[in-house]
Amino acid sequence: MRRETRSVYQLTSAAAIAAVYVALTLMFLPIAYGPISFRISELLCILPYFTPAAVPGLTVGCLLANFLAGAAPMDVVFGSLATLAGAWGSYRLRKHRWLVWLPPVIANTLVIPWVLRFAYGNDEFMPVLTATIFLSEAIAVGLLGNALMLALEKYKRQIFRGSLAR
Repeated sequence: MRRETRSVYQLTSAAAIAAVYVALTLMFLPIAYGPISFRISELLCILPYFTPAAVPGLTVGCLLANFLAGAAPMDVVFGSLATLAGAWGSYRLRKHRWLVWLPPVIANTLVIPWVLRFAYGNDEFMPVLTATIFLSEAIAVGLLGNALMLALEKYKRQIFRGSLAR
């Protein structure tokens, strides 16, 4: 495939991933934010297994979702950076299929409790905040994300045709 065509596929894939992330986050807005939250859109964090385009796609999707949902500026910035770190880590682990879910869970577990504390003034006990974020991410990315990975595995050549990870 020509380099220009491949770039167009990757840009289009990144934009589509960002759009789906935003749509899923806003569709389930009532449960997507807060100290006890469940962001269904996080299941997409396994997509770097299939395509490097998922790294910018997830990052931009998180940034837009947080911005459009009216999140605190600190959440927009640091939540997006946590997503970037997690997506990049997943891409780096793409050769180890069953480990791809770990980087987003770890990145969000390390960053988001502090965002909740400092951006929103949440004074919950930090280990409780950390545990709830970890559990939420483990279910969304580990359970739902791995189920999505299994479902997409059979069709990856058709879906990610021009932007498959190498």
